[in-house]
Amino acid sequence: MLPPPPLMLLAALAAAASRPGCPLARGPAGECHGPWAADSATCVDMQLQTCSDVAYNQTTFPTLLEHRSREAVESSSEYILLSVLHHLLEGQCNPDLRLLGCAVLAPRCEGGRVRRPCRHVCDGLREACQPAFDAIDMAWPYFLDCGRYFASVEQGCYDPLEKLREGLDVEEAPPSGLPPTFIRFAHHSYAQMVRVLKRTAARCPHVAKTYSIGRSFNGKELLVIEFSARPGQHELMEPEVKLIGNIHGNEVAGREMLIYLAQYLCSEYLLGSPRIQRLLNTTRIHLLPSMNPDGYEVAAAEGAGYNGWTSGRQNAQNLDLNRNFPDLTSEYYRLAESRGVRSDHIPIPQHYWWGKVAPETKAIMKWMRTAPFVLSASLHGGDLVVSYPFDFSKHPQEEKMFSPTPDEKMFKLLARAYADVHPMMMDRSENRCGGNFLKRGSIINGADWYSFTGGMSDFNYLHSNCFEITVELGCVKFPPEEALYTLWQHNKEPLLNFVEMVHRGIKGVVMDKFGKPVKNARILVKGIRHDITTAPDGDYWRLLPPGSHIVIAQAPGYSKVIKKVTIPARMRRAGRVDFILQPLGAGPKKFLLGPRRSGSGLQDPPGGAYGEPEELGQEPLEGRRQPSAGGSKPWWWSYFTSLSHHKPRWLLRY
Repeated sequence: MLPPPPLMLLAALAAAASRPGCPLARGPAGECHGPWAADSATCVDMQLQTCSDVAYNQTTFPTLLEHRSREAVESSSEYILLSVLHHLLEGQCNPDLRLLGCAVLAPRCEGGRVRRPCRHVCDGLREACQPAFDAIDMAWPYFLDCGRYFASVEQGCYDPLEKLREGLDVEEAPPSGLPPTFIRFAHHSYAQMVRVLKRTAARCPHVAKTYSIGRSFNGKELLVIEFSARPGQHELMEPEVKLIGNIHGNEVAGREMLIYLAQYLCSEYLLGSPRIQRLLNTTRIHLLPSMNPDGYEVAAAEGAGYNGWTSGRQNAQNLDLNRNFPDLTSEYYRLAESRGVRSDHIPIPQHYWWGKVAPETKAIMKWMRTAPFVLSASLHGGDLVVSYPFDFSKHPQEEKMFSPTPDEKMFKLLARAYADVHPMMMDRSENRCGGNFLKRGSIINGADWYSFTGGMSDFNYLHSNCFEITVELGCVKFPPEEALYTLWQHNKEPLLNFVEMVHRGIKGVVMDKFGKPVKNARILVKGIRHDITTAPDGDYWRLLPPGSHIVIAQAPGYSKVIKKVTIPARMRRAGRVDFILQPLGAGPKKFLLGPRRSGSGLQDPPGGAYGEPEELGQEPLEGRRQPSAGGSKPWWWSYFTSLSHHKPRWLLRY
């Protein structure tokens, strides 16, 4: 875990507090005119450590901020702020903001002329990163004023973030003589992975697209490739599945399996495979091959066969990402002891945000709010077994204790959907990798294997509608390249079979008597104390095992509707069960109590525990807003006031 910003740096920042403003002449639109507007400039070599990775190697003095030497820049509050900003924002918008700030503090100089950074890049970053500043009560830095220090494309600006994309957009042709459907069964570096995913999306633009859910602590995009009939949008009653690899950086088999799966889905769709075309036309599939690209770089530097059991496991902050999610399981056990209190969709406790939360973890939680995920799998390495929630023991002191969820039967079906078609998991030899799980059918309740808290699977189940399992793909965490093809052959069918399980159970739409969708309505199943909620379009998906079930739909202001459904054992397609809710009269409304009434001290998101979340990206840092003892200044202000009488008030929002 990285330490807080060094006090000496913060002291220097406080002592170097400068006066914001435009030191030179302004134009009619209020823009600054200075050295950048001049016809010529004297270019000197870039020697600023914090800006050593910018896409150019020469700058000029004086700068627009009136810094006349390298020493003046390095001692300025603006420069020191850039050097500690990634700590203050806990990795958010890193290294983007630093590179943007360097473009102002150390302007690009080429051929005796200065080039200004692009205004649209600044505008985009401010929109994306403003919530991170708001969350710590820090003002947007004045020297990143997009209207003052940046230029338009017509004025010949440049993209200061171009180096982040360097090498990622270069097309990498398949080996000579091989068809475009060729899959290279090899380890992929970060740049290679990005190129393969983007090239795959380009080959199948009608059913695939790539997008980023955020950045790692070291600034690598967490890139997802999505497959669906209409990529980029949720379709009514189309279930959404996510598969996540490489949460531990040195467990790389899952990363490669998802890279191969992306190429396979695209190729098979183009070749007319009925199974794959049906799957992509009825399902929205999201693949995140690497949740921990920073850890992977550490592991890959050692290489297959040389990697230690833990080298690269954590992210760049030395955090285990599968121990970094909120512990909602403890709260669930407390709530489950009370009758009439809901124990699903548990909100995140406020104190969780006071700790160290990785940007990768925040990205996953933010991602979960953007789509109504129904099913998920996290791919690991180190053993050969499928585990399912709960991962945290019902009795915390017990290292191994069977701790089922209310959906134990469904989770076992999901785990078996993977294990039962995996040739090595079904191998009858007890001497093989994972042989100790043979008598259990190569599946196990997570806490019955070993108990831990802060896991991603428990969080998915208790905070959202999503059911997530964990798949251990083999005993070798970083397998040699020659083993990858066999691994793919073993896991291709299990992956497809598991994704198809999203169509088990029931689905439908909840609407009012006028046909208007009712979002956040609750779908209850008698005998299973775990409700799911409807998406904004009123659609829902309820994974259920075969058998007869009493299903109830209800929402505030409406009378509940009860239906009996029977799911045949061989049913492979979700049965459709719609609900039309009638408005209640003036009588009292009775609903099960939510966690907010339990006296737990948990805090619901602004839209309610089960309502619309606040603007994406704001909540993950929101909990860090802790006022000082006086209650009038943000938590970081005491660093400056305690170390120096110089107060950089331009950092304050008020």
